[in-house]
Amino acid sequence: MQVRPFLRGIRLDRERVPDFEEYPFCIPAVRALEELAFHEAVTFFVGENGTGKSTLLEAIAVACGSCPEGGGRNFQVETRATHSPLWRYLLPLRGPLSPRDGYFLRAESFYNVATAIDELDRVPAPAPFIRDAYGGSPHACSHGESFFALLHNRLGGNGLYLFDEPEAALSPARQLAMLAEMRRLVEAGSQLILSTHSPILLAYPDSRIYQLDGTGIRPIAYEEAEAVRITRAFLSRPEQTVRQLLQAEENRFFPVNAFALCSKWFHFSKSRRPCQEVLLTMKMKRFHINSSINFQNLRVDSLLC
Repeated sequence: MQVRPFLRGIRLDRERVPDFEEYPFCIPAVRALEELAFHEAVTFFVGENGTGKSTLLEAIAVACGSCPEGGGRNFQVETRATHSPLWRYLLPLRGPLSPRDGYFLRAESFYNVATAIDELDRVPAPAPFIRDAYGGSPHACSHGESFFALLHNRLGGNGLYLFDEPEAALSPARQLAMLAEMRRLVEAGSQLILSTHSPILLAYPDSRIYQLDGTGIRPIAYEEAEAVRITRAFLSRPEQTVRQLLQAEENRFFPVNAFALCSKWFHFSKSRRPCQEVLLTMKMKRFHINSSINFQNLRVDSLLC
């Protein structure tokens, strides 16, 4: 079945934004946002914690009619209104066709969704139990099992599905299995938009990856994703990486001139040993240095202390 781009992209109505110095509009990725085009099948958001991946995905979901805590389009549960107002200023650029199904899967609030399902099923009604569509009550199995049961049972295809860090509950083996579920949904005419830190999920072919960082939003290749580079570097020499990391942690004093140290570290690591890439990245993050690093050219594009 040919994939239908139900959502061609989004546009930020910048003229209506009250103040780009206030949250969430002050997030660099949001501040720089004008229009973003989605892949017709699978689009990924990647980036460090705090770069706005979940905030943007949540706004897209709410703008498309989903509950901010997750669930289907006709399923509303709100334990506390903590979502940002960004969705009010996003304009969904819809395709010519509307999806027959939709779901927003959010790892951090799926427990609330599962609880609401059980509570609704306690109310006498002639309709089938809601939990039947999930393969049973999500509370009757582990967090990861309930996630995967939802993917396999509840999501039937021809839908717009948004996943916020779905790997949070899945083992590496289950993440590999999720790739197969993603293919099943795409072949059934679905469109998927995900935020993730998983190098396994990012490997899905025929997709688009957007990097969110201190400079804004930009498309990147799989090999450029930080989750891929750091995981690959760590797995190539795990013992040495951990040993050097723990030794570095014993020294709790970071030189005042962080830029000079990082530049020196780059110069020292011309051998491009993977463990040094991991340690440098972690040191820079520990001291709130936002970096865009090209380890092949051995340069730091930007340092924002």
